Amino acid sequence: MTRYPRDMIGYGAEPPFADWPGGAKIAVQIVLNYEEGGENNILHGDAASEAFLSEITGARPWPGQRHWNMESIYEYGARAGFWRLHRLLGRLPVTVYGVATALARAPEQVAAMKAAGWEIASHGLKWIEHKDMSPDEERARIREAIRLHTEVTGAAPRGWYTGRCSMHTVDLAAGEGNFAYIADSYADDLPYWTRAGGKDQLILPYTMDCNDMRFAIQAGFSTGDQFESYLRDSFDMLYAEGVAGAPKMLSVGLHARIAGRPGRAAALQRAIGYFEQHEGVWFATREQIADHWASVHPPVQKARPSAMDKAAFVAAFGGVFEHSPWIAEGAFDLELGPAHDTAAGVHNALARVFRKASDERRLGVLVAHPDLAGKLAAAKRLTADSTAEQAAAGLDALTDDERTAFTELNAAYTARFGFPFIIAVRDHTRASIMAAFQRRIDNSRDAEFAEACRQVERIAELRLEEKLNA
Repeated sequence: MTRYPRDMIGYGAEPPFADWPGGAKIAVQIVLNYEEGGENNILHGDAASEAFLSEITGARPWPGQRHWNMESIYEYGARAGFWRLHRLLGRLPVTVYGVATALARAPEQVAAMKAAGWEIASHGLKWIEHKDMSPDEERARIREAIRLHTEVTGAAPRGWYTGRCSMHTVDLAAGEGNFAYIADSYADDLPYWTRAGGKDQLILPYTMDCNDMRFAIQAGFSTGDQFESYLRDSFDMLYAEGVAGAPKMLSVGLHARIAGRPGRAAALQRAIGYFEQHEGVWFATREQIADHWASVHPPVQKARPSAMDKAAFVAAFGGVFEHSPWIAEGAFDLELGPAHDTAAGVHNALARVFRKASDERRLGVLVAHPDLAGKLAAAKRLTADSTAEQAAAGLDALTDDERTAFTELNAAYTARFGFPFIIAVRDHTRASIMAAFQRRIDNSRDAEFAEACRQVERIAELRLEEKLNA
């Protein structure tokens, strides 16, 4: 594998400014998953009963049999839990992740969702695993989910979340639906764009930690107080970041059969009351957040080094290490991915090739560098990068005495070490360059070889920052 598809960098250290409406410090988004009636059940044509996200510890599918306890737990969500949460949340913007077959079996609940003005996004056709499906089978199910959702609710969904998805889900969903967002990601605190389905697709990450599902797993919540405390801590951290100028999004995930239980609903009610005590909180549906993000932060096309072919990659970066395209050729063959689509990423790949090269090859890179303010500069025969760098430090405007001093030091340094004096001039002034020259000429050859290599890497870093961060 020479290309690593996962994006392990995202927005990095400086995420974009969300610019939430009204200058909000945080966007709070509440999801109610409506799955009851869409779960695994032989009544639904499935091979076995449901075994996921219930009150039953260690549940296992019952092949060919209905599971009375499991069914009644799911029925609680439809019969009681939904209505309790509807009363609690009805005044707030809420996004429903609706399983299409569950919605089709819940006309009263759908009517209540619509009356409350809630967004009804698609949660797929059925609440089942998709990991072992072929792309064609999953694509067909996505199409049928959209069709049935539209028929039942009166409008096509603008949001999509499969949940129990496959490695193909996002690409398939982006290709099949005209979705404002897809939520099958847990990778960020902000929306982000990705290429999927042959287009720019907005991803609105969801949550598994601020999620009542943790009442149904071993490493989870036991009491309502734990749920409330975790929601409040999450809110406090994100709110503080927003106050500091980096607003984020807090997602809260609920299920009618889980959070709809009285003890958990009470904790949820307290947490929401806590959120509402703060100024600058934007409660929004996921659709509203997606539309805002698409308006304020539309997709931007930029160079992606990891997606270049070898000729383009070497053409773009072959001169970053002076006259040494072999470094870019070696970097291209590494395991590159989205994390290498930044100046730091490309620099890391190039530097790895340089660092593991023999001393002889690295010496060749050092020798390829020109003397500072030397004959090549006077003859205007430097590379464009070297010309700009020396000019930025004022080395193109030396006095006669300075030029003489540089000439003498260049000659003495090269005679002593066998390569020219190298320094990242953009980090220095003429005076500090001269001081470093005079200090380093007394180093041992090994020490100076190591220092020259470090300076070569720094020069490359600065060149890449200028090239890719412009």
